[in-house]
This record gives sequence, structure tokens and C-alpha cells, in this order.
Amino acid sequence: MTLPAFAELLERLVFSPGRNAKLALLGQWFAGQPDPERGLGLAAITESLKLGTAKPAMLREITMARVDAELFRLSYDYVGDLAETIALIWPKRAGVNAPPPALSDIIAALETTPKAEVPALIAGWLDTLDGSGRLALIKLLTGGLRVGVSARLARVALAEWSGEAVEAIEEAWHAIAPPYEPLFAWLEGKAARPDPKSTPIFRSLMLAHPLEEADLAALDPSAYRAEWKWDGIRVQLSAGPGGQRLWSRGAEDISASFPEMMNGLDFHAVLDGELLVLRDGEVAPFADLQQRLNRKSVTAKMQRDYPVGIRLYDMLFEGDEDLRPLPFSVRRARLEAWYQRQQPPRMDLSGIITFSEIAELQGLREGARDAAIEGLMLKRADGPYLPGRVKGQWWKWKRAPLTLDVVLMYAQRGHGKRSSFYSDYTFGVWREDGELVPIGKAYSGYTDEELVWLDRWIRNNTVDRFGPVREVEKALVLEVAFDAAQRSTRHKSGVALRFPRIARIRRDKPAEEADRLETALALIGQD
Repeated sequence: MTLPAFAELLERLVFSPGRNAKLALLGQWFAGQPDPERGLGLAAITESLKLGTAKPAMLREITMARVDAELFRLSYDYVGDLAETIALIWPKRAGVNAPPPALSDIIAALETTPKAEVPALIAGWLDTLDGSGRLALIKLLTGGLRVGVSARLARVALAEWSGEAVEAIEEAWHAIAPPYEPLFAWLEGKAARPDPKSTPIFRSLMLAHPLEEADLAALDPSAYRAEWKWDGIRVQLSAGPGGQRLWSRGAEDISASFPEMMNGLDFHAVLDGELLVLRDGEVAPFADLQQRLNRKSVTAKMQRDYPVGIRLYDMLFEGDEDLRPLPFSVRRARLEAWYQRQQPPRMDLSGIITFSEIAELQGLREGARDAAIEGLMLKRADGPYLPGRVKGQWWKWKRAPLTLDVVLMYAQRGHGKRSSFYSDYTFGVWREDGELVPIGKAYSGYTDEELVWLDRWIRNNTVDRFGPVREVEKALVLEVAFDAAQRSTRHKSGVALRFPRIARIRRDKPAEEADRLETALALIGQD
């Protein structure tokens, strides 16, 4: 597969907003492309292909060697995206007739070319490509494809294309490196399913449905067990003879970000739990855990200041025994017995809450915010551990959100199906001196009709532009709902909101009546 074919796939994925359309495109691609090209492209789309040889500064230098520096600066300021700017501004070079490279050619060349020769190599490729191909190349080099395809969606596409279960594909996925040739051979019926042997692999997590009033009224309390819903990140820990891995709920290997969790794991099990910052057994605010997330290197000081641990919920495997078909009550008893024998470092058990009536849980849920807890979980005692979100098995009953009335300040276009709309909103609150200071960004919560209205309002009320960002008249009030407020050094307001979403468009409310900064600061104690 040449790079232009990959570029066409990326373009069609971007402009095909529907999930089913993306699944169909990926299926056609798996069927129509040879190895190793399809596997390398799959790795690039799912961000499993790490190149890291072409930094943005290098790409800017390559481009400014071909075009006027001021023209490049003005173009970049207008377009707002480095890859798009280079793809559009790169000048054609007379006499170039070399064929465009294949993905495998690019990967091989980057691995073997001396660092000093990489800029000339990239410039040569750019000369052979059209605008679409140049955009794909730069996105590939920088790892910023952003075509609306998660690793999970890609595995669903593989399942639909091949007819194999997505859970079986997920378990094989993490035992194979790109370009996944043994995986494709199995899915096409040419070979046996890849055997992960003792390699620690990710197993699909069981997820919960939000508990609504109608569900609550029909609930049989005797059929469920209750736990706290802790305010951290869901993780899966796999340990055994083949090694240890810590996985996020999205199946990302986050072991390197939490090295202290990987020490002393001399057991063979797969565990499900919540990663938290824990100090003397007490759960710290989520803001503390955020200091540890998405870090490539973790210092000893960071580990001391923000010590993490896992609060265990469930056990999927004990040794080689698969416990997932067993009822939750049996798995929980096995987990408790295993924990008492093993006493694993930096781990404890999430306690079971005793109750007989739903009213008892309602009172506990109402007090969850004061205890820095996200809410409650209800799990069927007789239910197996099933992948995905199976209604009626696990329920999450989160505490009521906090709200603020804020003023829209800036807007930016979204991605995928929202790429034609201004759908990313920066909003602020009033300071005592009358200045509006930003407090957060929201990307969700509105209906399709509200999105159309907001997009039109933004276009009609733009007062300035900064690349892809529009500054708007400070006149529209939005009610935002969020889970918690926390201190932040990144925002001029000193406050950041966790999981903000648009609850209402307050067309009835004058902007000067939006909330003040002191109101937001007062909510920090309620997270």
C-alpha cells in the first residue's frame, strides 16, 4: 500500500462521521490491502506505531528552507495546524518523478537512516506527494492522525470483518506487535489464533450503566451488592510468569507511568480496581492523581508527593483459572481470600456496603461528595464478569453534579463529524475587578439542535481570530455541569473543573449575571 492509499483512508475516515461508516471503511481496507501495509496502517491509526524521529521543529525548518519564513508564519497563524500548513504550502519541485513511498518503506527508512540525514529524507518524500499525501505523511511522523478511530473501534472493525469475537481479538492484540501479521493470518483462517502463552494481556472490562429513576424503582435490593465508586481511574493489573502490566480502561499499557506499582508483584493473577493517590489509606482528590497521569518519566519526588495505590474491586483470573464465569459473590470471596494470603503491596480492598433498602443507599449517596467519593456501584451478586456494558448487571449511581453559570469566551472547531461546527467551548467567570477569566473547556452535553444554534451564534458574534480559534462577544451564558472543582496553575482563574459539560444554554440570562470567581472557588471544598 502506497502512502496515497493510506492518505485516502484517513481522509474518508475524517469525513465519515458515523460509527458504522468508519467500521465499513476499515473492513474494506483490511480486506483490500496486503501485509505488512495494512498492519502498519492499523498501528498508526490506533497510535500503536511510535516513530518519534520527526519533531515539529524539524518539520518547520525543512519547510522554511523551501518557502519564505514570513509567509510560513502568516500561513501557520491562519491555518492553525502545522501539518495542514506544510501540506498546503509545500512547493512543487520540477523534475521529481519518483513514486510515492509505501508505509513499510517509510518505517524502514526512518529506522536505518542516520539522524542527520532524516530532514533530507522527509523533504524527498514531500516532493513526491500531493497535498493529501503530504498531510498524511506529517500526521504519521508526528503521531497526530486524529481520525476518530480508537483502538477499541479498530478491534470492533476487525471483529465485524472477520466474524471473530472482539473479546478474542483483544486478548490476541496485546500479545502481538505491529504489523500484526499473525493476527491477520488467524482472522483470514490461514493460521491458528496467536497464543499469548504467558504474556500479560488485557481482558475486556465489565462496565456499568448509569442508574436512572426508572431503573431504581424496579431494582430488587436483595439481588445486588453495593460498593463505593472511587474517584480515580479504572485499571487492570496482570501479573504472572510472563511479566506484569498495568492497563487503563482503554487497554493502554500505563506500566511505565506508575513504576512503583510494578514492584513486588510475585503473584499470578488478573485484578480489576481503581488507581488512586492514597495517603495513609485516605483517598486524595482526583487533582492529585492528575499530577501523575500521562507522564513519560516519573521522578522519585513525584512518587513520594503523589503515592498511588490500587483499590481492588474484582478478580478475573487466579493463576490460570478464569474466574469470569463465576457469580460476583463467588469472585469477591475468592478475591478476599487471595488478598489475605498474598497481602500485595500498594493495594487494598474496596469495601462492600451493607444495606437492606434502597433508601439507605440514597442517604449514603447524598453524603458522597463530603467524603470525596464519586458515588455508588451496585453489582448483581449472581452475575458473571461480562465484557462491555450489559444493562441490569452493574449500575453506577453517581452523586449529583455541581453547576455554574459561565460566559462563552472562545470556540474552536471539533473533529470527525463535528469538524464543520464550532463545538469546543472555552468559558469563564467574572473576577471582582470585572475581568472575565477562563475556568474550563467543554465539548459535550448539548443536543444536535443546540450545536447548530451555538455554531451560528459563534459565527455571527466573532470579534477576533487566533488561527483556528474564534474569540466571541462576551454575551452568551452557558450553564455547565461538572463533577468537581480543583485548584489549577494552568488557568488564570486558579480553578479548573472536572468533566465539564454544557447543561443548558441560558439565552434568558444577561452575561453580567453569570457566576463570580469567588463562587467557583467556594466549590473547591466540595470535590
